[in-house]
Amino acid sequence: MREYVITTDNNADLPEEYYREHQVGCMYLSYTMDGIHYEQGSFMPESEFYEKMRAGSMPTTAQVNPQEARLLFEPYLKEGKDILHIAFSSGLSGTYNSCRIAAEELQEEYPDRIITIVDSLAASLGQGLLVYFAQKMKEEGADMQTVTEWTESHRSHIVHLFTVDDLNHLYRGGRVSRTTAVLGGMLNIKPVLHVDEEGKLIPIGKVRGRKKSILELAALMDQKLGSYKDTCDTIFISHGDCLEDAEYLSEKIKAKYPVKTEIIHYVGAVIGAHSGPGTLALFFVGESR
Repeated sequence: MREYVITTDNNADLPEEYYREHQVGCMYLSYTMDGIHYEQGSFMPESEFYEKMRAGSMPTTAQVNPQEARLLFEPYLKEGKDILHIAFSSGLSGTYNSCRIAAEELQEEYPDRIITIVDSLAASLGQGLLVYFAQKMKEEGADMQTVTEWTESHRSHIVHLFTVDDLNHLYRGGRVSRTTAVLGGMLNIKPVLHVDEEGKLIPIGKVRGRKKSILELAALMDQKLGSYKDTCDTIFISHGDCLEDAEYLSEKIKAKYPVKTEIIHYVGAVIGAHSGPGTLALFFVGESR
C-alpha cells in the first residue's frame, strides 16, 4: 500500500496533542488582535484570547494562500508520501480553494505522488470529527482511496449544532442583521444554528435564555440522529471559553446515549473571532445535517 498522510488546518479545533500523537499534519490560519499579528508558534492561550474579546478587542482573520498550503504539503511529498487533506468548509472560507491551487501546482512537480483535497463542508470540531474518523480508518489499515471515498460520502452526516451567547459577533460577520442582534441582546434571545449541506452557517431556531439554548442542542440531537441513535458513541463539543456549559451539555447527552469517545476543546481563535465568547457547539454523526 502506498504511504500517505492525512492533513488538515487548525479550524478543525482538535487539541495540539492529537496532531502530534497521530502524526496528522496541520496548517495554521493566523489572526490579528489589537494591532498584533498572531501565527503558529505565537498564538495566545485561548482563555486569554476570549478574555480580550470580552474586554472589547475585535480580532480579524485571514485565509491561507496557496504558498502557505505548499509549505504544509511539500515536505511530505519529498518524503515520498501521498496526501489526503481535509479542508475547512468552502462555504465559510477560501482556504479550500487555496489548498486546491497548491495541490495542482505541486502535482506537476511531483507527478508520482497523489494529492487529494477534500472539502469537509465542516467547521470547528465538525471538521475535526471528520479528520478523527479518517485517521482512525488509516490507522486500522485502510488505503487512501478508501478513506477519501468514505470521507466524501460521510461528510454530509457530520451534524453541527451550536449556539452563541452574544449575537453582535455574528452581526459583525454578516450572519445576522443588526436589528436581530440588538433585539436579541435586549430580550436575551439565543440563536441555534447549524452548518448546512453546502457548508454554510444557517440559523435554525432561537430560544430565550442560555440554559434553554444548551438544552435545545441536546434536544435537536435526538432529531438529527435518526437511524444513528443506536450507534451514537462519539461526540465532540467545542466551546468559546465556557467549559462548564460544555460539561453540562456532555452530561445531558451521556445520560441518554452510550458515549465512548468524546473530545471537549476550545473553539479556536480563527473561528472564535467570528462567534465570540460563550459559543457552544455539538458535533456527532447523524442521519443528515
